Amino acid sequence: MTKSVTQFKLSDPVQFLALGFGSGLAPKAPGTFGTLAAIPLYLLMANYLTTNAYLIVTSLVSLAGIWICDKAAKSVNVHDHPAIVWDEIAGFLITMLFVPLSLTNVVLGFLLFRIFDIVKPWPISIADKKVHGGLGIMLDDILAGAIACLGLHLIVSS
Repeated sequence: MTKSVTQFKLSDPVQFLALGFGSGLAPKAPGTFGTLAAIPLYLLMANYLTTNAYLIVTSLVSLAGIWICDKAAKSVNVHDHPAIVWDEIAGFLITMLFVPLSLTNVVLGFLLFRIFDIVKPWPISIADKKVHGGLGIMLDDILAGAIACLGLHLIVSS
């Protein structure tokens, strides 16, 4: 990772969340590690929440992420620092919306989300380039999650 992570403090609750419980501090592929950190959260939610509660929690994770990511980015003075991975957590939770729980679906959802988050096809690329602040950090991953979710549903239903 080219940008220093030494300015982050895991003892700060906002930074702890923004860093995906510390997963964003991985020296290589922090977004992938942030997405991996989302899997246990997804499994807890999928096993213990109703569909409506899952949707509410995912919405709250996404909305709170705008503030969390903005505050963390400002604290280190770097917009969308690679270590900030709360957006990957929200994106993965969106990817898995209304998808039956199975190991195959988790792996497919993970792969689809990572592909869309890394490649950033239109309209994800527009959001990534044109929207700034916490909303900008979150929006490209929310869109990647929504497109990955659609793709996953197409695969699961076929």
